[in-house]
Amino acid sequence: MLLDNIFDLAKFSADGRPFIYKNTYSISLLFDSSAIQSEMYLNEPDELLLGYTITMMGFLLFNDAPQKIAMIGLGGGSLVKYCYRHLPQSAIVVAENNPEVIALRKHFQIPQDDHRLQIVCMDGCQLVREADNEYDVLLVDGFDRSGQPPQLCSHAFYDDCYQALAQGGMMVVNLLGSSSDTDLYLDRIQHSFGGAAIAVDARESGNRIVFACKGERLDTAEQNLLKKLKNLSPHQALMLRLTAQNIVQQRRIDKLATTFA
Repeated sequence: MLLDNIFDLAKFSADGRPFIYKNTYSISLLFDSSAIQSEMYLNEPDELLLGYTITMMGFLLFNDAPQKIAMIGLGGGSLVKYCYRHLPQSAIVVAENNPEVIALRKHFQIPQDDHRLQIVCMDGCQLVREADNEYDVLLVDGFDRSGQPPQLCSHAFYDDCYQALAQGGMMVVNLLGSSSDTDLYLDRIQHSFGGAAIAVDARESGNRIVFACKGERLDTAEQNLLKKLKNLSPHQALMLRLTAQNIVQQRRIDKLATTFA
């Protein structure tokens, strides 16, 4: 459903079906009127607008040329479009379990499937359960009207995510909810990834973004991490500067907490 009148939002917020709201400058995906799931500027369809999506691209600080990327949750396709445009060497598969969300892809100018991109209607749990040492990057951003589905926050799911990653692969999870919930999910991720996980606050939002690694990439020396930032394109370096600083700061905090535990 496409709405261009803000007074219609309340009417279409009741049934939980995805709909889009369009104004002069942007188009947004919503499940209800309380929160924007995705947003796109009409004159810059491939750029990232919401702060949490920018923070999730922080995986580029550890791997700027992944060969295989998997995503759970399509939304308005912001992450898909950015990766498709700026990481031309990457093959991308997206698992989205809501066919009504997929049906809206043309409104957000998401590219058609081709040899690099596949958007499949399936549960993200199935995607990672059937993969084995396959993906260099796994982006988990699956939400419905009620928030994060329980099956995408379970011990079993995070264990499967670990198994789905290639050695050195990185999972990035968007967490949103009460602090007790996000702490619980972070503990589960830490357990599944043998402690190789770190959570940082997302830019300009209440989200927390977790980076978890199958291997030792998260242990990259601070000076090498900042060097990696400088080696990105000027656009990406500017975009990820705050994320890099937040990761460095959080690693220091976590190290101190371990030292004095």
